[in-house]
Amino acid sequence: MRKHFLQFIPVFLLILSACGGKLETGNINIENWKADRYGCKGLRIQDLDELEKIKNSFLGENNQSIIKTFGRPDRVELVDKSQSFFFYFLEPSQDCDGVKPEKEPLRVLFRMNAISKVSEVTITTLNP
Repeated sequence: MRKHFLQFIPVFLLILSACGGKLETGNINIENWKADRYGCKGLRIQDLDELEKIKNSFLGENNQSIIKTFGRPDRVELVDKSQSFFFYFLEPSQDCDGVKPEKEPLRVLFRMNAISKVSEVTITTLNP
């Protein structure tokens, strides 16, 4: 009986690791980040320098870990069956009440590949 149980431990550990947990975010204030949907309050932009320093540490992480860490994306764009993007606005977007941006707001884009892993992290004003 004990021998059979030990055979399932690697499978159990694999399942646990696939679920993903919160990621290390350095000095980013995650509470402020989550409270600043669409960048309306100007809280996310305060962590721009830290985000630029650590953005590549998110490469290879799964989409659920990104959501658990940063909250629900402000926007999700499905490009085709092989990739999608998570948008998190750093500057106020057109989704903020009373805001009519004169330029495209700065945002962080997490590009997800076909298996929902982060393949690129970009801080930009451009759309994918």
